[in-house]
Amino acid sequence: MEQRTHRLTNERLVGRPVRIEPGKAEVELLTTEEMAVDEYGLVHGGFTFGSADYAAMLAVNEPTVVLGKAEVRFLKPVKVGEKLTARAKVIEDNGGVGDVPSPRRKKLVKAEVLNENGDRVFEGTFHCYVLEKHVLE
Repeated sequence: MEQRTHRLTNERLVGRPVRIEPGKAEVELLTTEEMAVDEYGLVHGGFTFGSADYAAMLAVNEPTVVLGKAEVRFLKPVKVGEKLTARAKVIEDNGGVGDVPSPRRKKLVKAEVLNENGDRVFEGTFHCYVLEKHVLE
């Protein structure tokens, strides 16, 4: 499926898409030294969150999708050098009432991030909105 949103995203920071399907997406991120917050090699949670957010945006895959709110839990620490896989799935689509589309369609997306051992390190619910025009227009 063609990527229709967030096409200029820096893959070094939040990962690269490995699967985009209707209502689903998967992103892989290789964590690097640049992401470390201390001498132990702990990766800043913002990169893990960013990977999950990117997967959520790709699961919606609309050019004007934005994040409105997220409820997340960090479950395990991530260390430099780990490869993360973020998976996202649209679980609710409020596109309007009947045949009348809403100018601001809401989509609820569940996301999780797994490390290379298959352990879940992050989970969240993302409240995404598809706007009629770009948020900066």
